[in-house]
Order: sequence, then structure tokens, then C-alpha cells
Amino acid sequence: MDQFHGDAPTLAAPAGSDAIDLRQEFEAVGIATVFEQLDRELVGLAPVKSRIREIAALLLIERIRKSLGLANEPPTLHMSFTGNPGTGKTTVAMRMADILHRLGFVRRGHVVSVTRDDLVGQYIGHTAPKTKEILKKAMGGVLFIDEAYYLYRPENDRDYGQESIEILLQVMETQRDDLVVILAGYADRMDKFYQSNPGFRSRIAHHIDFPDYADGELLAIAELMLRDGNYHFTPEAREAFIRYIALRKSQPLFSNARSIRNALDRMRLRQASRLIANLDRRLTQEQIMAIEADDVLASRVFGARTAAPILKSEGGSQ
Repeated sequence: MDQFHGDAPTLAAPAGSDAIDLRQEFEAVGIATVFEQLDRELVGLAPVKSRIREIAALLLIERIRKSLGLANEPPTLHMSFTGNPGTGKTTVAMRMADILHRLGFVRRGHVVSVTRDDLVGQYIGHTAPKTKEILKKAMGGVLFIDEAYYLYRPENDRDYGQESIEILLQVMETQRDDLVVILAGYADRMDKFYQSNPGFRSRIAHHIDFPDYADGELLAIAELMLRDGNYHFTPEAREAFIRYIALRKSQPLFSNARSIRNALDRMRLRQASRLIANLDRRLTQEQIMAIEADDVLASRVFGARTAAPILKSEGGSQ
């Protein structure tokens, strides 16, 4: 199969010249639009965005080389995304699929996101059909395997994950012109996984580490999420949320942007409870949009003494 397929326009050098108008070709495939979308969707992550741009540049040049008859073997595009939860790995996988499609390296540009349970069966003869069915769905796009290290469980000699691994490795090698596999998970666990399964490491060309967000970036993420939902912090609530971030990050199971989104969902619940506590009043649009300090301070991360009276029964919110 031709390594450059899909809807991307065919390159052609000007008559009588081998010169390629680089800006014209860059604009023609529209990957700048994807970069802009990535910047809108994800705060920070400068090293990640830089690597995505580098990969896109490589693929654009490979595409141009193909048009000039200079390309040989299709490039290896399988990737590894490592980092803590909530750092944007799934979102970046989606944008990467879009770039691959625009440049003609995959036919469809869709993402099939799976975990071990989607690939590994519970009994003999169950794993191969499950894995092959997922691969069939992902062909022409990107297969994103989250927490990929759970595929390998050497402590259980009756585990069927190894069968799925063998099928994946074969397809990653023989059909790499029609499927890009992205393995994702915690960095330390992925390192051990690759040590135990060197076939994966040898097939992965791009390793990208996703750093945790700084406090200021988490605040910016929160304000972006609120703005998208037509909410905003009052000045006092913003200050309270800055304190919330510092406290929440010190607690177990903090998941970066995912925890921020969950926190905002709970604050919206508190706001709604506060607003309807008195049904005999009229609300302005500003009151409906505003997250106030009490909506933030009611979180148990501050301790029970700051909980708003109407929310004493909510118990386990964070």
C-alpha cells in the first residue's frame, strides 16, 4: 500500500523546476489549523506541542520527498505517550490523528481508544477475535491503548494478554502504512513494560513525555473550562480556587486537568444548591453565571469548618 494516501492533495513541482513552494504546501494541508486547535484545547504542555510540530514537519518533508521520488520505506509512526492522568494524552492523540490524515499518512484519521479489557479475553480462544476486531475498527487511523502495561501480567501464567501483544506487534510491523498505534500510561510502568516486551520499543519511533501542570496552568485550565460553559469565578472565588489547587495537589489520586474538571462540576452543583435555597427571589444572569467563594470553600479539601450550611450533608465532595 502506498504510504501516502487519503484526501491530502497531491504535490507537484512547478514545470521546469524541482522547487517546491514550502509555504504553499504547508497551508494546503491545513496542519496549522490543528496546531491552533491544540493551543486552544490545551494550556501549557510546551514540550509536547513542540514535539508534535517536529513530527508534523518531518511528515510534511516526507510527503514532499515522496512527490519528488525520494522516499523509500514508509516512516515508523507508532508512538508512546507517558505521563500522569489528566495531562492531555488522549486529546493530543486525536490531534495527531488529524495531522496524519491531513498529510496522507492514514486514510481516515479517526481514533479508537481502548484499554486491556477491550483487547484481552477471559478464556481460551477469546483474545484473538477481540484484538482483531479492535484492529479492524482502527485501521486507517490511530489505535490509542491507555494503560498499555496492563496487557502484560507475567505473574499470572493463565493470563491471555501475551496473545494480544503478539497480534499487536505483528500488525504494527506489517500494516504500519495503514495504522498508527499509540501506547500510553505512567512513565515508570511503561518503562518496565518495554523492558519486558522489547518488540514494542523497537517499533515505536516517537516517545513523548507529558509533564504535570503547574498551579498557574491548572488555574488557567479551570477558567477556560468555566468560560466554555458560560461560568466564571468571582474575584474571591478565584483566590479560593488558587488555594484549592495547592491543597488538592498534595492529596492522593490527583489527576491534573481531570481533577480540575471534576472539581468544577462539584462547584457547579454547590452553586445550583445555593441559588435554589431561596425560591422567593429573582436571579440575574450574573448571579447564574458566577461561581462564588462559598462554592469553592465548601470542598472538604479545606476542612469541614468552611463548609457552607446548606451543603453539610454532601459529605465526600472534593
